[in-house]
Amino acid sequence: MSRRDDHLVTRRDGLGVTRRAIDWLGWLASPVLAGAAFSILCLGVVTWLPALAAVGFALNRWRTDGDTRCFAGVFTGWRGYWRPLLPHSALMTVAAVVAASNLSFLSGHSGPVVLTLFMIHVGLVAAAVTYHLALAVAAGRDPSGSASGWRRTAFRLAFTSVPRGTALLGAAVAAPIFSLVVPAGPLLLGATVPVLIGLLVADHA
Repeated sequence: MSRRDDHLVTRRDGLGVTRRAIDWLGWLASPVLAGAAFSILCLGVVTWLPALAAVGFALNRWRTDGDTRCFAGVFTGWRGYWRPLLPHSALMTVAAVVAASNLSFLSGHSGPVVLTLFMIHVGLVAAAVTYHLALAVAAGRDPSGSASGWRRTAFRLAFTSVPRGTALLGAAVAAPIFSLVVPAGPLLLGATVPVLIGLLVADHA
């Protein structure tokens, strides 16, 4: 092989490494940008569910169409989700506060009845987390659909397959913990990484 051929091979290898590095950076930057927009929208507290669906919309568009404008994409998606999902989001916010209050009370007491009630609450919280992550994924994948259609899809995604449901719940629990190694990781990646994993799970549903 000539020196020129060696140079061309080296150049192609270098371009391949650069391209892979850019791809990896994209897989980090896109969820981070979506997470920043999600954090801004969640300042309204009860707005978390339409904001999460908007994250699903932006990340799904990035995955399928190559649209890297994930920060702006979350706000674009928000316009289509806040009206149908905000009442549900407000209701579940109240339910979450009640559940947290009950768990706090039960954790300070003992006895078989208290333990049973505590475990029931934990199970309900786990089911709610799994379902609402699936709801955000369903809405993100089908922005032109209806709220009732998103709910049906979310139920099938979360509860008709043990591996799928386990993957969704595991992602929702693990992402905020593992993202602690990144500055502001739980804030920027704690919600977006589970949604991204949920989109990948839904691809194989």
